[in-house]
Amino acid sequence: MKKIVALLLALVMVFALAACGNSTSSSSANKYNTVVDGKLTVATSPDFAPYEFYAIGEDGTPSLAGFDVALAQYIADHMGLELDIIPMDFDGVLNELAAGGVDLGMAGLSPDPKRADAMDFSDIYYQGGQSFVTVKDKVDLFASLDDTNKAEYAIGAQNGSIQMDLANEYSPDADIVALVKVTDIIAELLGGKLDGAYIETAVAENYAKSYPDLAVVLEVPYDSEGSAVGVVKGNEALLAAVNEAVAAALADGSMDKFVAEANELSTGEIFEGLLED
Repeated sequence: MKKIVALLLALVMVFALAACGNSTSSSSANKYNTVVDGKLTVATSPDFAPYEFYAIGEDGTPSLAGFDVALAQYIADHMGLELDIIPMDFDGVLNELAAGGVDLGMAGLSPDPKRADAMDFSDIYYQGGQSFVTVKDKVDLFASLDDTNKAEYAIGAQNGSIQMDLANEYSPDADIVALVKVTDIIAELLGGKLDGAYIETAVAENYAKSYPDLAVVLEVPYDSEGSAVGVVKGNEALLAAVNEAVAAALADGSMDKFVAEANELSTGEIFEGLLED
């Protein structure tokens, strides 16, 4: 009888330990409190080369590329999670992150204090800048930012972006045109519908390589230069893990490699915008 009781107690202990093990495993699997267990869900806006865009392969197949995309994969690997990138318009990135529908937003985001109520920001991973862009036959019109502030000029900027804030700050008297995608801004510039536009410097220089008629003419002062990862508000464990991964990518030279590769890749055949289903 004692043997039977002892055996039953042993079995109970085995099941209890198994249950504890499963609980611990389940808990550790989502220790970052991600939207989906085991996945890092990242929103991006693929119209912002070299940050994010579609590279067209030799067989004509588009694939997400850019140094934000490469860094997103690095962060996911660092955290031991599967990466799930969701392309959307820039406004959508901000809205999904604010609503908690995604874990991270990576779309060349500047850590604007006005966004602090909607999201947290990682440490800076790329030091960028802001520029005023026009076409070459209008370069002489814009010797300074004061020259952009005229009612007769149509000045473009991406809706919801830091560049829109800069347009309102430096060109308040101009006809400020909000467009959804940077590709739309470039098309309107080249088509003569815009006289100038505010665009992130690395992106502007990238477009100027592809379109010789474009000219990056003015540096635009901005207090929060640089790009950071947008992190869903209040998730301290996730923010700490992202900062740890960003620091590692900067320290081991991976970030420099991602930027160089993205710059080279973006001079080839690419597509910017959302793919049709």
